[in-house]
Amino acid sequence: MKLNQSLLSDPSLTQLPEKVLQFGTGVLLRGLCDYFIDKANKEGIFNGRIVVVKSTDSGGADAFAEQDNLYTICVRGIDKGVAKEENIISAAISRVLSAQSQWAEILSTAKNPAISIVISNTTEVGLQYVEESISQTPPASFPAKLTTWLYERFQAGLPGAVIIPTELIVGNGDKLKEIVLQLCAFNQLPDKFVEWVNKENSFCNSLVDRIVPGKPKGDSLKELDAKLGYKDDLLTIAEVYRLWAIEGDEKVKETLSFAEADPGVKIEKNIEQYRELKLRMLNGTHTLMCGMAYLSGFETVKEALADELTEKFITILMTTEIVPAIPYKIQAKVCQRYGREVLDRFRNPYLEHQWISITLQYTMKMRMRNIPLLLNYYKEFNTVPQYFARGFAAYLLFMRAVKEENGKYFGQRGGEFYPIQCDAAPYFYQVWQNHSADEVVQEVLANKELWGSDLTQLSGFAGNVSTHLSNMMMIGVREVASALNVYA
Repeated sequence: MKLNQSLLSDPSLTQLPEKVLQFGTGVLLRGLCDYFIDKANKEGIFNGRIVVVKSTDSGGADAFAEQDNLYTICVRGIDKGVAKEENIISAAISRVLSAQSQWAEILSTAKNPAISIVISNTTEVGLQYVEESISQTPPASFPAKLTTWLYERFQAGLPGAVIIPTELIVGNGDKLKEIVLQLCAFNQLPDKFVEWVNKENSFCNSLVDRIVPGKPKGDSLKELDAKLGYKDDLLTIAEVYRLWAIEGDEKVKETLSFAEADPGVKIEKNIEQYRELKLRMLNGTHTLMCGMAYLSGFETVKEALADELTEKFITILMTTEIVPAIPYKIQAKVCQRYGREVLDRFRNPYLEHQWISITLQYTMKMRMRNIPLLLNYYKEFNTVPQYFARGFAAYLLFMRAVKEENGKYFGQRGGEFYPIQCDAAPYFYQVWQNHSADEVVQEVLANKELWGSDLTQLSGFAGNVSTHLSNMMMIGVREVASALNVYA
């Protein structure tokens, strides 16, 4: 039996008006932001649903339409020392529209006065300025799509919206507004519209923090299907921990009334502390460890944490190199508490968080999350962060593509090929084809386009990365990681 409206305990939830426009169908949005809205709806607080925009056609029957736009969130984890399992059928989404084939329908939502919130998660890559006309059907980039939608709303004489990008970029709301204004200038849009964008809309910096690894596989999925009593192609697992920190004033709070339903939504004037803790300690650790853990033979995060030496490596990396390099002053006890929470979340026995999925857009993540830590570490201590250097060496080895097929690149672990899902994959393919390992280190670290600065200027860093990379290629990644201080 496929998930459908007959399984809802309260069918009236599907009749609530549309109040939110969301760019992105990913599991993070569905497992966190949409989770909060669904919870508020069920408590009679927000009473509004979400129109979702997906960037492409699915090429066949759409999973959302097949399931009446319902999906299951399976919450699994430890909550204050107690194991928690909860299965939630979310009715937060009203419909899903394709930007490629339903652009006119998407633009028509701008004329709906009830829609006063825009949410997005298009990954860090999606939040960039692309010089393009907003008259395209549709524009290619998300910011251009948003600019077009806002212009439609302005022409309809409606108030602005609360716009909350959740892409993991520092100052994501400020960045999105800057891009929208650039597009206004490029498209020569009226001054009155620009004034309206500035005065009538709230672009909120925000931070999302929840591990949402998606749908389980194999026997785990079969067991879950049997337990639920229905099949759900959109099912997603989510940890208990949840945080959506949003920078906003009282007007924003009033619009985002769903925040009242869960303490995990925090609307404050300044969210820098939440951002830096999450971006550096959770995401930064993930990014520095994903290549190393995967090449060490671990498939999931919990597998790596179950290995004593790997757990020790991660703990040392986080507490002695990442925390001291966070470019924002946070009380030590706050960092320590958050660090314990992060390690507990990594150990969550219920989550099958795949390391290979964390390598998506590996290079962009390394630049955004970790390079500021590296630079600040040198500023503070002027010495090599040894565990960071090993994580970076493993990143270079992971990016060693050994074959290319139809524009897709693959590395090799043992006798198996793995996908390198990164925009920089063609560059690394060429670099590894034409250079020795030591030369690869020098070439990549000196690439200012990748990192924004020449990392070979950091005293001793290139040499250490080269040593660790050579050792990984000779004796194995896991052996180098397990050696802890031997190669430091």
